[in-house]
Amino acid sequence: MSTSGRPHGDARKERILDVALKTFADNGFRGASIAEIADRCGLSQPGLLHHFPSKAALLAAVLDHRDRLDAERLGFGEELRGAEALERLATLVEHNAQLPGLVRLFTVVTGEAVAEGHPAHDWAVRRYRALEGFLARALEAGVADGTLAPGIDAAAVARQVFAMMDGLQSQWLLDPSSADMPALFRDYIEQLIARISVAGN
Repeated sequence: MSTSGRPHGDARKERILDVALKTFADNGFRGASIAEIADRCGLSQPGLLHHFPSKAALLAAVLDHRDRLDAERLGFGEELRGAEALERLATLVEHNAQLPGLVRLFTVVTGEAVAEGHPAHDWAVRRYRALEGFLARALEAGVADGTLAPGIDAAAVARQVFAMMDGLQSQWLLDPSSADMPALFRDYIEQLIARISVAGN
């Protein structure tokens, strides 16, 4: 056992995931190498491949790890309704602004994933479907309970929200000093809530 109380193998895997996350974020999937990641971890390539049998498997583990963190912050396990779900997204963006490495990883990998055959393609498609479905259901619940205006296209609004989030992330990564990502996204969310809310709510 390690001094933290976790098995040594688990701690080593977490170390590999942390290093791989930074390497993929800096270089993209195609620009990163197993040899570089192993060296940064103080491991041989066979030692790293003992835990993750291929670079694609390592990328999948890193992306799954990032998704679990975001799911906890976003509250996928909670039944969010209406404007509450939109406000939670604004809080998530504020948190992500403190983690540029994670944001860079997502932006680089999803950009690469549009290429046919990229190992993250299916992950990216599933992720967008899950996020948009989560938000669309929350908006529909807001319509059902009378806090959001009837007739809104919940699926379209959900897609627009994540397009805005991703676009701001890219601008922020390119030029952080000129794009206040959290403030701009919160302002957008507040305007959206005002537009689709029933008067008095």
